Amino acid sequence: MPLALLALAVGAFGIGTTEFVIMGLLPEIAADYGVSIPTAGLLVTGYALGVVIGAPLLTVLGTKVSRKRMLMLLMALFVLGNVVSALAPNFGLMLTGRVVASLAHGSFFGIGSVVAADLVALDKKAGAIATMFTGLTIANIVGVPLGTYIGQATGWRTTFVVVAALGVVGLLGVAKLVPPTPRPEGAHLRRELTAFRNPQVLLAMAMTVLGFGGVFAAITYIAPMMTRVAGYSDGAVTWLLVLFGVGMFLGNLLGGRYADRALMPMLYVTLGGLAVVLALFTFTAHSKILAAITVLLVGALGFATVPPLQKRVLDQAHGAPTLASAVNIGAFNLGNALSAWLGGIVIAAGFGYTSPNWVGAVLAAAAFVLAFWSAALERRTPTPDPVGAAARAPVHH
Repeated sequence: MPLALLALAVGAFGIGTTEFVIMGLLPEIAADYGVSIPTAGLLVTGYALGVVIGAPLLTVLGTKVSRKRMLMLLMALFVLGNVVSALAPNFGLMLTGRVVASLAHGSFFGIGSVVAADLVALDKKAGAIATMFTGLTIANIVGVPLGTYIGQATGWRTTFVVVAALGVVGLLGVAKLVPPTPRPEGAHLRRELTAFRNPQVLLAMAMTVLGFGGVFAAITYIAPMMTRVAGYSDGAVTWLLVLFGVGMFLGNLLGGRYADRALMPMLYVTLGGLAVVLALFTFTAHSKILAAITVLLVGALGFATVPPLQKRVLDQAHGAPTLASAVNIGAFNLGNALSAWLGGIVIAAGFGYTSPNWVGAVLAAAAFVLAFWSAALERRTPTPDPVGAAARAPVHH
């Protein structure tokens, strides 16, 4: 395995950690700044919206410089954002730091996957890309719980200092280990935009927004839900996030395995199951054991939707998948932003800390309906077979 893949995996680990660790630290951050939990939830929304904007924009701008240099610039932007978050004297500056860090998210994964594939032989490209994304998976099993523990034990600012340090390691690793890369040719933006004329591409992205949004409606507020409803201690949030990360890991494996065999049936099962589990979470959140099981199931069902949803977009985009893939990364995060915002609204309205689960259930159910609509439309207006490379493209978010 080329050592350059390790550098990319470290960067992915840092990005994955900073994206998700905020959920376990919301109560501490809210208390420190003297804001409500729903207001603190804007730190999730702001990050997600930054990815939505940054993914396509920086992917296109990145064609003007070499990929190695662009990866270094993205990691520098990521470090800057986390340093600002760690030192922010007020909530507004903290939110600014989150947005700055988020701008690097989508483009790093998009450009990094191309670089990873170029590092190895033709028959090992998918494995190389998967190695880079292992950093994101491990972040949710190790980085997020560890970051939550550090934040609760020594102060949440320490967590962001550690994440910034990870970014520095990733930056240095890219600079030292990634070989020089040629400046890529133009992005052919006009051709890439033609993919968005296909209604199936737009429907797939809508499913992404709603389906993954269902997960974040609940998980954004997992800390207050588990401590104030289920009765867990603050320290228990760490291992609950481990459970969620394990669910993510297992769900992503299952989704990736079965997406190629039966993509739409896989979406029916995962989106329908997610809607049911999220609805039940309103009730299981009152029991420690049932709440823990439900957290695991939300992670598994939620991330089992990721491979088929990403593959659906790539399949329907045909010969112009690059921008569509980047925009779909943004779509996952648009769902995060939407659901975190809606979850904050229902909590602020006095419906309790379990009410975001109903928001998530409704969003997942809407995605389930769109999946059937998309399949019905496809049967009436069949589309050509996707380009082989796009159909076999690796899955990420």
